[in-house]
Amino acid sequence: MKKQNEIKWFKPLFALIFVLGIGAVALVFSNENETIESEAENNSIVNTISSESREITEQKNILDSLNILKEAYDKAILEKTALSKELELERRNVESLMEIIKVSANPSADQIRIYRNQLFGLQYSLDSKVTEIKKLKSQNKNLLTEIESQNVVMYQQKAENDTLISKQKKLESTLKDASRLYLSNFKAIALREKNSGAELETTKAKNTKKLKISFTVNGNAVAKTGRRVFYVQVLDQKNTVLGDNRLIEFGNDKALVYSFIVSADFQGKSLNAYGILNADQFKKGTYFVNYFDKQEIMGSTSITLE
Repeated sequence: MKKQNEIKWFKPLFALIFVLGIGAVALVFSNENETIESEAENNSIVNTISSESREITEQKNILDSLNILKEAYDKAILEKTALSKELELERRNVESLMEIIKVSANPSADQIRIYRNQLFGLQYSLDSKVTEIKKLKSQNKNLLTEIESQNVVMYQQKAENDTLISKQKKLESTLKDASRLYLSNFKAIALREKNSGAELETTKAKNTKKLKISFTVNGNAVAKTGRRVFYVQVLDQKNTVLGDNRLIEFGNDKALVYSFIVSADFQGKSLNAYGILNADQFKKGTYFVNYFDKQEIMGSTSITLE
């Protein structure tokens, strides 16, 4: 009987302990879930803050890289190459991207990725242009070297040509001097006529009917042969040209007023030539006679009539 009473008392006690145990376990699990949820929420906030901080840092790094890139474009533009205009356009693209990034608050990861891709594109474009500029510089250097070599050759050739031209001019001058005709024995005499028609020399102005002007053409074996024309100019006391008093131009801005022409058949040997100046009356005084081979004066003489 006593044993049955103990069994009856033990069962309710065991049930109470069991219920209390389950409640404790439930309480423990409930606290653990709240702790896990709290930690998860805190981790999410931390990750969000970390992500935002990382994107802002990326934004700043991209801006710094764009500043460096802009300075590189400025330096490349200062070299003033054929690509300067293209470089200026690319620099404006860099500046535009910088302005866009500066006004972008809290950029997303996608925006950061787009900015970085654009940065890479601009950097690649600059690298390509710099490579092309180096190539152009190399080509220009080679071209300058070639031009300098050609200039040296041209200078040498010009020096040789100048030497040849100088020698040719000297030769032409020598030949011209060698072939030049010289006149000598310049004479002027007054002539009067006798009733018989004979002509005699006189010094009296009232008796003078004409002036005979003579000269000698010196011999020259290398001078051009054939008909040669000489011009005689006779001036009176008033410096008036007597005789034909004609003007002839020689085509080199030089001209001559002459009294008469003397023509001679030159064949390389010395010959005597003369011309006659007729006048109705000769006045007292001195007459001056000049002899010309074209525009070049070859000699002169004078005669005085009493």
